[in-house]
Amino acid sequence: MPMLEVICSLIGWLCLYFLFVCTFTQRGPEWNCRLVTLSHGVLIVLLTAYVVFVDGPWPFTHAGTENTELQSFALAVCLGYFFFDMGWCVCYHTEGPVMLAHHAASIAGILLALLMGVSGCETCGVIFGSELTNPLLQTRWFLRQVGLYDSLLGDAVDLLFILLFATVRVGVGTVMFYCELTSPRTSMIMKLGGVVMYGLAWVFMVDIARFGYKKSKAKYKRWIENHKLKDMDRQKVGGHSDKSE
Repeated sequence: MPMLEVICSLIGWLCLYFLFVCTFTQRGPEWNCRLVTLSHGVLIVLLTAYVVFVDGPWPFTHAGTENTELQSFALAVCLGYFFFDMGWCVCYHTEGPVMLAHHAASIAGILLALLMGVSGCETCGVIFGSELTNPLLQTRWFLRQVGLYDSLLGDAVDLLFILLFATVRVGVGTVMFYCELTSPRTSMIMKLGGVVMYGLAWVFMVDIARFGYKKSKAKYKRWIENHKLKDMDRQKVGGHSDKSE
């Protein structure tokens, strides 16, 4: 039954992609794929948020327990998307080895949780934390495409993305990782998967920290240059007024 849901999910994401292809005929394939990614990000965050915070059980205390029907459904929806996106990335060669490794690890982890019928609780929690920043990442790309990235809105999106990634995916993710490792119910293979996903999160965190540092440095330099130009303009205005006197 879960595999049927995964196939239906894959077909659904493919249909959505082709709908975007037919709708946005002037845009390239990446535009349409990122629209699917954005749609998945919003949907899966809302779905896993309900699974984790409302339907339960709590992943920090019930790691390794049997999957509920809603957990299995959320995992199937997510797995279908990852199959679609992995195939698209391989076909168009748009992602590097780290992102492909992340997709492969995500597919393996979700597939294991569905096939074994356990650990859906913490897997949904990991998906929620991982996908929470995804809509911001896609918004950043779309802002670049329409020429609005170098603005206050672009800065706000970048800042919120960095803060959310650091606090949720790394900060809360560390607690989740510890709970999974120490849980007597979680199987060894799921613990190994957790090690891989946690390691990849830190790889992304280092890249994001470098990006944040470079952008902050560039912004500071630009501010200094603008400040110097304003001082020079004031001096010129003062010089002209002295000559007129």
